[in-house]
Amino acid sequence: MVPPLIELTGATKRFPSGSGSVHTAVRDLTMTVQPGEFVAVVGPTGCGKSTTLSLVSGLQPPSAGRVRVNGEDVKSIPDGVGYMFQTDAVMPWRSVLENVASGPRFRGVPKAEARAQAVDWIARVGLAGFEKYYPHQLSGGMRKRVALAQTLVTKPKILLMDEPFSALDVQTRALMQDELLRLWSGSGAAVIFVTHDLDEAIALADKVVVLTTGPATVKDVFEIPLERPRKVEELRLTEDFRKLYADIWESLRSEVDKAREKGASNVA
Repeated sequence: MVPPLIELTGATKRFPSGSGSVHTAVRDLTMTVQPGEFVAVVGPTGCGKSTTLSLVSGLQPPSAGRVRVNGEDVKSIPDGVGYMFQTDAVMPWRSVLENVASGPRFRGVPKAEARAQAVDWIARVGLAGFEKYYPHQLSGGMRKRVALAQTLVTKPKILLMDEPFSALDVQTRALMQDELLRLWSGSGAAVIFVTHDLDEAIALADKVVVLTTGPATVKDVFEIPLERPRKVEELRLTEDFRKLYADIWESLRSEVDKAREKGASNVA
């Protein structure tokens, strides 16, 4: 049996709060991700989904428990990790070409080779001809394509994605979901994809992890036995998709209700 590429065992993360108390974001979080596996993480707003990515990326150390990547405890940013954030991480003062080439250049790739890799990935994400454009000249969907190329050009073994398409309109979002699946297919990269959108989670993932209301822990794990390759909009019309949605929503709904009640009581 292949050992997990990513393994969280009883992982807990606490932060000091502004009032001098301690806020626990995630508690006793245990989950695994295999090489090449696409895992979507869903849960109520503010439950600790992004904190989970921070633990895997090494941006935050666990307060308790263990986080391991490739069999090693995570003590800093592991090699081969790509991170795509909710907000654009493109540099506004650099062209599309310069943005995408920046990752290889940072890793010591010679300038000419880095630019050649960038040109290749710009074409792969459908932006050939836009190499000299700047981010302010692009639409939101085009900037997301730049960010995707910027992340994938380094050939990450682990791809961490924190609601990367949430700000896009419905049509552009569906296009980007299909684009992600096309580019990820055959790459061998393991993906942890955080989203509030259950449709998105099911359409993309091999399994969906449902987190409880904060402090988050794993409530349920659902395998997604839908065949690949997938076309997102076509998939959503199938009976298998609707059945999976109903089953996962049944688990998620109670946590969303708890989070809503908790928020209402805090306001009161």
